[in-house]
Amino acid sequence: LILSAGGIVLSFPIGVALALGRRSKLPVVSVFSTLSIEIVRGMPLITILFMFSVILVLFLPPEARIDRLVRALMAMTFFSAVYMAENVRGGLQAVPDGQAEAAKALGMNNFQITFLIVLPQALRAVLPAIVGQFIALFKDTTLVIIVGINDLLGIGKSILNQNTEYVRLQLEVYLFVTLIFWVLSYLMSLGSRRLETALGVGDR
Repeated sequence: LILSAGGIVLSFPIGVALALGRRSKLPVVSVFSTLSIEIVRGMPLITILFMFSVILVLFLPPEARIDRLVRALMAMTFFSAVYMAENVRGGLQAVPDGQAEAAKALGMNNFQITFLIVLPQALRAVLPAIVGQFIALFKDTTLVIIVGINDLLGIGKSILNQNTEYVRLQLEVYLFVTLIFWVLSYLMSLGSRRLETALGVGDR
């Protein structure tokens, strides 16, 4: 829950910043954002987790130790942010140029045009994709067991291994874990649909 909630909250603004940076007219910002997105998108999440959990420690001074849960959160946030950036960029491209031109005609500056006119419409258009990314991030938290963090699935396995009486109860344990993931994922999906209805996504 910490990893998924933290990753969702942190990856969203970073993803929006990367999407805006990729469309920036400043070459340094655009190149940095583009390289960050393309490099990380070409790497599996397991690799990113190992980089933050193992390799990052090698470059830090001995007194600057970061908790392994925080390192895993950093990895998942960074990984999810680049996919979020591409979702948001798709939404930005879907907004007609006439919207920005009309805002300029009203005397708005670039900051107002971006954050009051263009970005709200872009996020509204790609809301299903954004929530889908959140659900994927939530399910990907099971991969942190590879770097020594006991997640929900790992706890289920440890319960089975602690007592020989539970050997034949694997089905019950995995069904219970599956039910937890399904319920929380469905709640996110349900919240997304209600928000889409309230915002009129697909209707106007």
